Amino acid sequence: MCDVAKETDVKALVEHVDSWGGIDIMFNNAGIMHADDADAIDTPEKIWDLTQAINVKGVWFGCKHAVISLRKHKKSKGSIINTASVVALVGSATPQLAYTASKGAVLALTRELAIVHAREGLRFNALCPAPLNTPLLQDWLGDDMPKRHRREVHFPSGRFGEAIEQAQAVLFLASDESSFINGQVCSLVVLTTQTVLMLSLLGFRRRWWYDKSLRYSRRPTTCWPSKQRRTFRAS
Repeated sequence: MCDVAKETDVKALVEHVDSWGGIDIMFNNAGIMHADDADAIDTPEKIWDLTQAINVKGVWFGCKHAVISLRKHKKSKGSIINTASVVALVGSATPQLAYTASKGAVLALTRELAIVHAREGLRFNALCPAPLNTPLLQDWLGDDMPKRHRREVHFPSGRFGEAIEQAQAVLFLASDESSFINGQVCSLVVLTTQTVLMLSLLGFRRRWWYDKSLRYSRRPTTCWPSKQRRTFRAS
């Protein structure tokens, strides 16, 4: 058992696989959505703190000790996948402020770590699943049909996602087939107000600049692994 809110537990868990050559993949999936989580007025401070401790600190500790292990074993590549939530992108139909805020923090943390460790060959990506058909969610929804409907109404398929559907996305992000995907958000949802699947490539950004002729032009800039930055100007 590992309490992800305790760094000593996470450290011991990662070090446990040292004799097998250390880790190559870390999936930070542990999280809670407390029944007493509500809006800005009614969420108890202790519930806020508990949610952040598990959902945010737990991911931080997992990422931290994954990097330490990968460096310790001189790995030239590694994949760390963090579970956020679609509510971090669009908010929640039913107030759960501590949870939503914690998942937004996971997105920000993932993006920064991806940039910081990209030159080491370490990739960090986040999953943003829509509600999944798990005992945790079903117990939380219970017999509250209005609460259940506020979620189901967003999905034209008329169903929640299944855990195996998230697992397949994790397998892809963990594999070498996603080796050029870093710092990105994989939104696992049939249809909400967001794009179905957002997978783009870290390092390819489009910037706008104002040229001397007072017209906007677009310059795509690609940052390569070498120290030199090569810039390609669009026509």
